[in-house]
Order: sequence, then C-alpha cells, then structure tokens
Amino acid sequence: MICFPRKQRLSLIGCLLIFYFSAACAPVLAGSLTLEAALATAESSHPDLLYAQAERDSALADRDIANSRQDANVSFEGILRSGRPSSGNQDFASDNSVRLTARKTLHDFGRSSNAEVAAQLDLKAREADLTTALDKRRMEIMARYFDVLLTDMQYAVDNELMAVHYVSFDQGKDRLERGQISSVELAELESRYRDTLVKRNASAQRQRLARALLANAMNRPGDLPGALEDPKLPGNQRTLPDYETLLPILLNNNARLHAQQEMLAASQKRMESLRAETGPILDAEVQAADYSRAAATRDNLSAGLILSWPLYQGNRADSRIAREMAQFNKLQANTEKLKMELTQTLLETCLDITQLQNTARDAARKYVEYRDLQLERSRGLYELELKSNLGTSMVGTAEANMRTRNIEYQLALSFARLEALMGMPLGQTGNK
Repeated sequence: MICFPRKQRLSLIGCLLIFYFSAACAPVLAGSLTLEAALATAESSHPDLLYAQAERDSALADRDIANSRQDANVSFEGILRSGRPSSGNQDFASDNSVRLTARKTLHDFGRSSNAEVAAQLDLKAREADLTTALDKRRMEIMARYFDVLLTDMQYAVDNELMAVHYVSFDQGKDRLERGQISSVELAELESRYRDTLVKRNASAQRQRLARALLANAMNRPGDLPGALEDPKLPGNQRTLPDYETLLPILLNNNARLHAQQEMLAASQKRMESLRAETGPILDAEVQAADYSRAAATRDNLSAGLILSWPLYQGNRADSRIAREMAQFNKLQANTEKLKMELTQTLLETCLDITQLQNTARDAARKYVEYRDLQLERSRGLYELELKSNLGTSMVGTAEANMRTRNIEYQLALSFARLEALMGMPLGQTGNK
C-alpha cells in the first residue's frame, strides 16, 4: 500500500472530489436525447392517444350513420305462395311474385337534420378531446424528461456526499490507530458513510425508475434512455400577460371547454330530433314486380308518395326525451364546473409563473452565489490546511445548481400548461 504525507493525501482527495464533481456537471455527449426529440414522440401510437383517436373515429361513424338516415333504400322480395281464388276455379293455385322496391324519405320534419347536426357536433367534441390528449402527452413527456434530469443531479449530489463521508471514515481509521479519535467517533463516521451510501443507492434506483417513466411517456416501454441533454429553455424569459388578458382567450380557445360546449349543443339537437319523432314522414316509393298469376288489380310498375304519421306511441317518445333532457342538464352543469376549474387553474398558473420569475429565481441565484463564495473559502482553507471541508462545500454548490435548474424546469412546465389552457402559443395572445 502506497502512503502519502497528509498534505499530499488531502490534495489527492481534493483532486478526486473535483474530478467527480466535474464529471457530474460536464456537458452531455453528442447524440444524447434532447427535449425536442422527446416531444416529437408525442404523436406516436401511445395508448392514451389511440383511445382518443378511437373515440373520434366512433363519432365519425355516428356522423355517417346520421347522414345516411335519408339515403334511398332498395330491397328485393321473392315470394313463393299458393292460394285459392275467390271466384272461378276453387282449387289452390300458385301465386308467386318477385318485387324490387326503391324507397326514399323526402322529408321527416326535423328527425334527420337535427340528428345530423348533433352527430357533427359530437365529432367536433371528439376532435377537441384529441387535441387535449395530445397536449397531455406533451406535458407528460416534458415532466418526465425534467424528472430524469433532476434524478441525475440528485444522484451526483448524493454520490459526492457519500464520497466525502467515505474519505472522512477512511481517515478516521488512520486517526484511530494513532489514538487521535475514539472507537465511538469512528463508529459515528462509519454510520454517516453507510447512511449516505443507502441514500446514494436509492438515488440510483430513482434514476432508473424516472427513465422507465420517460420511456413509457414516449411510448417506448423498456427502451430506457441514457444521457439527456439539459435544454436551454429560452421561452422562460417571456413576459407573462395579465390574467385579465388571458381569461377571454382561455374561454374562447380551450380545447376541453370546446369539447364540452359541442357536446352540450349536440344534446340539444338530439332533443329536437326526438321531439320530431311524433311528426309525419313523407316517402317516395317506386316498385317493379312480376307475378306468376295475372290479376287486373296488380301493377308491374308503380310509383307513389307515402305519408306516415304516428298517432300514438305510448310513453316511448316522452321517455327518450326525458332521458336526453337529463343528459343535457348534466352536460350543462359539467360545462359550468369546467369553466370554474379552468379559470382557477389559469389563475394558479399565472401566479406560479410570477412567483418563479420574480422571487424563486432571485433566491436561487443568491443561494448559488453564497455557495460559490463558500466553496472559494473552503478551497482557501484547504490549501492552508486549516480546515478540510472542501468536499461538503462542493456538494453544497451542486445542490444550489440543482435548485436553480429545478426552478427553470418548473417555469417551463408552467408556461407549457398555460399555452395548453389557452389553446394557442403565448406569443399570439397580443393578436386576439
């Protein structure tokens, strides 16, 4: 075993700590995952997006069904039958026939038109839901991306602190041999080292878990990303418009609110369609037929208009209208509740951005300055061999830098949430 003088050994330890710290804070290599590349996967076939697309496709099919209610109906009918005529020969004779009938509704007095409008409104609602699902995917990816960066920083901090306590414990063993400390003090140093080792290993586990969550958010389960590039986030310097300016934009553009309003209007149109069920229906019919037995009252070709008017349907129509009315009232209540939730979320988001930009940033900046001064002081004392706390000062500096980046991540998420609420980029608010 090679032995170094105290000053040389402390210098070596300091160099190792500086190496660890520099490695943790060094820029990532080219080819690492970027935030832009991660967000580009938002439109991939993630289960949440597939579900929203399936809902949209279902609404599209319902619209086509509603649009086809007045399509022409062509049917073929073949009848094998025998009968006994009322006059003449009393024996049974064949009375077979084939008929080709074309029938089309000319006017149903609001049944189909209101159903078509309702289906179209439902489709618009599902398309708005698809926009909301895509926004949620982007927000999830961004949040998980920042979580990975923070867990990497936390691991670097915990690893630094573990290294510092290991050095203290290792030096303690030598000092115990020289009688400078007691076995109790050495046990305390070892316990402190073991505790930080547990914390460091837990941080390593959180690194892996955070990457697994990011992989799932990117629709790449099991494909855990390696190094991540720390984004510059220039959008965090934007000026936040007033809440009063943003509120009408939210009420006009929010995708969730649009979806709720479209569903409310669709329910109203369905009620109008159901009320029209008690009205008449006018159909046009053309029929071509051929019979095995000729008769004077039979037509081989006929055309006509048919007016059908239901005079009594029991309670069926009223029950369906009452059910749709209850659905309408429920949608109306949900719409008003959603407005309150969105306006509250907008206010909270604006306050968060203001707090992060005006207060939290300054506090974090001052803390970094303090930790830098503390590090310089510790480095000077270390060189003079007056005090050996350089390692803990470096850990404190790393924690201060992590705090600064965490604020920027929170700010980026808040701005992304704000733009999702408004349904438009923040830079376009001045044009509204």
